[in-house]
Amino acid sequence: MKRVDLIKVEHNRKIGEACEYIEPNVTEDCIFYADGEPIGFYMNKMPEKMCKLADLANNEFMSNNVTKQGRGGKFSNKMVDGILTKQKNKQSTQVKGSAIIGRVPPQPHFGRNYCKMSSIHDEKLSQIFIKAMVLLLKEGEQLIKEILPSQYEKQKNMYSNEGIKLSNMYTSSISNNNISAPFHIDAKNELNTVNIIICKKHNSKGGDLHVPDYNATIGQQDNSILVYPAWRNVHGVTPIIPLHDGGYRNSLVFYPLKAFKGI
Repeated sequence: MKRVDLIKVEHNRKIGEACEYIEPNVTEDCIFYADGEPIGFYMNKMPEKMCKLADLANNEFMSNNVTKQGRGGKFSNKMVDGILTKQKNKQSTQVKGSAIIGRVPPQPHFGRNYCKMSSIHDEKLSQIFIKAMVLLLKEGEQLIKEILPSQYEKQKNMYSNEGIKLSNMYTSSISNNNISAPFHIDAKNELNTVNIIICKKHNSKGGDLHVPDYNATIGQQDNSILVYPAWRNVHGVTPIIPLHDGGYRNSLVFYPLKAFKGI
């Protein structure tokens, strides 16, 4: 894997702004360095075992077996030409949904002052999705152990309570369907950690991660993996552009939440 040194540049991006379409300038397998230290890596295509697990997880995620959380709350999904849809006034409209597994932090504004497991774990039909995601996560951790061994050792020891982790290094996961996130920073993630972002893409372009601090746009192709410290920099996702009916871009993301440090 080649070395890519990330050098800061000036920019005027602000949190909450949408990211426009930008052609990727990071498309080859590489290890990212900042201030001389390795902080993450990118692979254009994962090892075959991970690709098969990602295919299984994604197929379950796109099916009716997994309840998604949309902007309007929970809903039951239907499939039309491969796109998750819901019925409204007898017309079908595309929706953007997410599914969380693992631990979720307290939400005092909703009257819940304690941590808990995501409700998806109680759904019988979601068990294949959950198992595939956990197996995929374990394979991803092995990649981190091989490529960023010091990061692996540091992160796996951050949480003393094994019961709050999905695997060695992570507490939680979110899968997103067709969501181009505006510029943001993952402030709820534990510091000095890395996220795993796996992309599933079909008949679409865009949906790439842009990090303006380094003028880096990482080409998230189907079955690519990005390991990156999402707490470190503002970042956003370029628009997802379907090329044919049923085109989509999904992200399978694993992350550690600081809310569980010391529990």
